Amino acid sequence: MSGTEKRDSGIGFFEKNLSVWVILCMAAGILIGRFLPAVPETLSRFEYAQVSIPMAVLIWLMIYPMMLKVDFTSVKNVGKSPKGLYVTWVTNWLIKPFTMYGIASLFFFVLFKAFIPENLARDYLAGAILLGAAPCTAMVFVWSHLTRGNPAYTVVQVATNDLIILVAFTPIVAFLLGVGGVSIPWATLILSVVLFVVLPLAAGVLTRRAIIAKHGERWFHDAFIPKFSGVTVTGLLLTLVILFSFQGSVILENPGHILLIAVPLTLQTFLIFFIAYGASRILKLPHDIAASAGMIGASNFFELAVAVAISLFGSDSPVVLATIVGVLVEVPVMLMLVRIANRTAGWFRVRAG
Repeated sequence: MSGTEKRDSGIGFFEKNLSVWVILCMAAGILIGRFLPAVPETLSRFEYAQVSIPMAVLIWLMIYPMMLKVDFTSVKNVGKSPKGLYVTWVTNWLIKPFTMYGIASLFFFVLFKAFIPENLARDYLAGAILLGAAPCTAMVFVWSHLTRGNPAYTVVQVATNDLIILVAFTPIVAFLLGVGGVSIPWATLILSVVLFVVLPLAAGVLTRRAIIAKHGERWFHDAFIPKFSGVTVTGLLLTLVILFSFQGSVILENPGHILLIAVPLTLQTFLIFFIAYGASRILKLPHDIAASAGMIGASNFFELAVAVAISLFGSDSPVVLATIVGVLVEVPVMLMLVRIANRTAGWFRVRAG
């Protein structure tokens, strides 16, 4: 029992101070990109299929501790409680792309008409659409971890989303952009799924089985798992430094429009979270499923959105800038939603066992 309390207090400490560390790391990344451009230039050489290998390693480290908690017995039982999956699927594919289109159109073409030329408004809308049609794959494991989500259920929610992306992303984007022939960088998509879902899941399951077989389940939970308590947060902070070092010059050169783009993206994030979170409460789902459903809906698969924007419109297009703002907005907003989810856990029942 004392081991559990110790783990919880450690997580509480990080949650209490995480916003400060995030802001500092974002600032550090921007300054590195501005004054030490050789650093991101060197790191950007280590890339395959538009996926940064250094970032992939750090994201993998963030996800691995979450995967250690996955018990495949629990994965098999997810099908007995499918309501959380229905919330995830409906929110991400029948609601989110279209609310993103509506909110972004309202702000870019109506409310911000005096500040954004029409041609730029179309480009920013295209970037918003790409974000809205790409639900999160990797970072959602971090948000689920911070809200004490059900690891097994989160894996199934993400895995099924990845399968739906394969068939739904192209027609939704083509429909909302009003163009045909939208191409997906399949190498980017497949590599991301393998790196951020398949490999860490396999590593986590194999590690779990080996440790439990040697030391027993109690030692695994009370002694082994706590060793990784700071790994997820450390990986998140280092990822932010690298990520914002890549985009430092873009952010500093476009402060006004970045703020304008951030407004509808932020509102969309809150809206989608509360749609999924509220639906989960209405359906009487436990908090460890409801929180994950809300986080998956609110966050975006920004690697895919940025890659598609570059392949369709070119690396210097304003469409790419809009997807990059999605990255800028996501982390601080998601941390706010983590706090909201944790503070409202009492609204939900607790999962048995």
